Amino acid sequence: MVACCAETTYAGTTIADVVSRAAVSRTTFYKLFNDKRDCFDAAVTQCIDKIATTLATAAAGHDSPAEATRHGARALLELLAAEPELVLILGGDVVGVDPQLVDRYSTFTVPALEAMWEEAGVPPGRHLSPGLAFGRAQLLVFREVAAGRTERLPALAPDIVYLAIAPFAGHEEALRQAWPAGAEAAG
Repeated sequence: MVACCAETTYAGTTIADVVSRAAVSRTTFYKLFNDKRDCFDAAVTQCIDKIATTLATAAAGHDSPAEATRHGARALLELLAAEPELVLILGGDVVGVDPQLVDRYSTFTVPALEAMWEEAGVPPGRHLSPGLAFGRAQLLVFREVAAGRTERLPALAPDIVYLAIAPFAGHEEALRQAWPAGAEAAG
């Protein structure tokens, strides 16, 4: 479903496309899913879970929320560069199929950041809206993917890191984390 939607959008995808690409029968499809929408919802959940796992793994074990955020953002951009269909389904089709799914996607990112920073004693939205920053980050990523420039996603790291940190730690810390000194700044 993810590959089909990335190729032709949800509206253009048929069950025949999905079963052909998955090399399964229609009978098997209907044993697993009620209909195309049910399969799409399962695909969205799988995409969200993959992103959440990537973020959690990359952020684990860092001393500060800023460092965890920086590492998580960089790992996410690497994942999206390798699997741009995640961006297309979550940033494109989800909006058209069911806007409430967008809320589900954003609820694991913004609240997770808020909780991490609150745990460190920083109240959410101290400097600007985390939701606004998240939306801007999504647009930056979607623009590159839609233009077929997925290899450029990792180069967005400084901007994405800045957007993810600024609402909590302010401009100076966001700049410091976006362009850290030393080898990590190069990649």
